[in-house]
Amino acid sequence: MTHRPHSSRLRDTLGSLSARLLLAFLLPTLLFLSLAGASVYALARASLEDELGASLSALAAATASQVSGERMLTIEPGDDVSGTRTWRNLVRLLDGVRTASGVRRVYAVDTRGRVRADAGGNLPVGTEVPDLARDRLELTRVLAGRRAASQVLFTGSDGLLYKTGYAPVVQDGQVVGAIGVEGSAAFFGPLRRLWRTFVMASAVALVALALIAVITARGLARPLRRLMDSALRIGRGDLTTPVPAEPTREIGVLARELEVMRGALESRDRQLKLMLAGVAHEVRNPLGGIALFSGLLQEDLRAGAHADANSHVDRIQREVAYLQRIVEDFLAFAREQPLARAPMEAPDLVSNACELLSAEAQGKGVSLDMSAAPAHLEADGSLLTAALVNLVKNAVQAAPSGSRVQVRGELRDGRYAIDVQDSGPGVPEAERERIFEPFFTTREQGTGLGLPLARKIARAHGGELALRSTPGDTVFTLTLPCPAPGPEAAEAAEAR
Repeated sequence: MTHRPHSSRLRDTLGSLSARLLLAFLLPTLLFLSLAGASVYALARASLEDELGASLSALAAATASQVSGERMLTIEPGDDVSGTRTWRNLVRLLDGVRTASGVRRVYAVDTRGRVRADAGGNLPVGTEVPDLARDRLELTRVLAGRRAASQVLFTGSDGLLYKTGYAPVVQDGQVVGAIGVEGSAAFFGPLRRLWRTFVMASAVALVALALIAVITARGLARPLRRLMDSALRIGRGDLTTPVPAEPTREIGVLARELEVMRGALESRDRQLKLMLAGVAHEVRNPLGGIALFSGLLQEDLRAGAHADANSHVDRIQREVAYLQRIVEDFLAFAREQPLARAPMEAPDLVSNACELLSAEAQGKGVSLDMSAAPAHLEADGSLLTAALVNLVKNAVQAAPSGSRVQVRGELRDGRYAIDVQDSGPGVPEAERERIFEPFFTTREQGTGLGLPLARKIARAHGGELALRSTPGDTVFTLTLPCPAPGPEAAEAAEAR
């Protein structure tokens, strides 16, 4: 099974983004325009049809009011051929209505649907009107004494749409016939033109929206593509090229976070390479010593020189102990240890560190002077103690015999500062920043991880570790945040 490369999948994703934006713009708009246009068209058509039907039935009612039902019923088949007066008068009335109103046809029928007079349709007297078969429901209502209009439009011989309005002819309170008026649905011409105009306008709007969608998609795709290229570079291991900033707010936040991630990865990668190189360098010497003295030990044992063999064993054990310390320091520095914060008092922290180094200081002839102002801390006691022990140990090792190492703790600018001061030769200016780099050391048996680990612990607590050094006066200052004590803590501190 083949796998597509990440870049191809990402480019497909950006391509689908354009397609999705295009669909997101066009589909709702198309649906809205279609529904709105169809609804407006149907509503306008229904309203115009109802208005036409009402007008035609009203015209039929007005005509029926002028027709004498008794005389209409006297018209018999053949009267249109002979041209009787009654037939001519009725045709003249109907034709006048047709001419005056502009309708196509006006006719009069009896209750059986037979023609008594037809103006515009020219059906012979006595002939059944075919259209009445279509409008039986409406004719039933008319014979019941009400006006009505055909429910559907029908197409005439000229290809146009027509509608018929009906009204009853009443004689002595009884329906004796009906008047039918056929009118043209001329409004359909403008209505269709209006519909075509709406369709064209909708098409233009959709094209404009499509262009807007394409432009918007490209505007979004460009910064996303730049972010994609940056992510691919980081994935390939290029941690030196910065992620370019983006002006768009949301994408800009993503770009900044990606740049922060790149910087963190670059720093961690650089630190890891430095640590690996340091470990390799530091381990090489004791391993070489172990190999050398184990070989000498083997030769002495073969020769029976047991006195010399014991010294070789002691040297091997010292090298192994040094290796163990390198490994422990390396693990302590590399491991991301979660802080187990707990309430503690600053004088306890200072006194514990000095007590742990008192024997080593006495062995070198160095005295430890300790003073600590009371303060309440929220910190990981074991980690801070390890960091402070490292500072005091370095000071003891640097101080000349017969001198003093001063450890002072005091509140300073709202924070608690612990100064470790010695009168040793000091740190050269060129090395003052490098001493906080992992594996940098000026001592022959130093791992170079003590001060970097101490600074790492301080920063993990929200503090800092700084150096001030001149020949004969070197001060390491460990600064820690000092939360405002509550009433109970203040009272306890005052009591102490």
